Amino acid sequence: MPVKIKRIYEDVDKNDGVRILVDRIWPRGMSKEKANIDYWLKQIAPTTDLRKWFNHDPEKFDEFKEKYIQELESGKQKEELIKLKDIVKANQTITLLYAAKDKKHNQAIILQEIIEDEL
Repeated sequence: MPVKIKRIYEDVDKNDGVRILVDRIWPRGMSKEKANIDYWLKQIAPTTDLRKWFNHDPEKFDEFKEKYIQELESGKQKEELIKLKDIVKANQTITLLYAAKDKKHNQAIILQEIIEDEL
């Protein structure tokens, strides 16, 4: 059950499998048709406060990761993480989609690590 990650602005590929958007805010300039998503788990995304604090600063990524994991362990985000894990278990391939320009420092990478650690 591979879990891939991809910017939502990249072309849809038949090998993407189930496409899941993991951003809280809909990606700027992306139509719902072009996005071609199966699920939008907006509650799994970092809170607005955490997202604004991080501001995609690579130097803050390690601390962002710790704080985000803490968020995923409680409340709405915990419920959404359980839902995501269920989707992964039920499907051959999934692709986590995100809008950030930075392909190395974003929440999709953290979610991918969490899921793959449990597989």
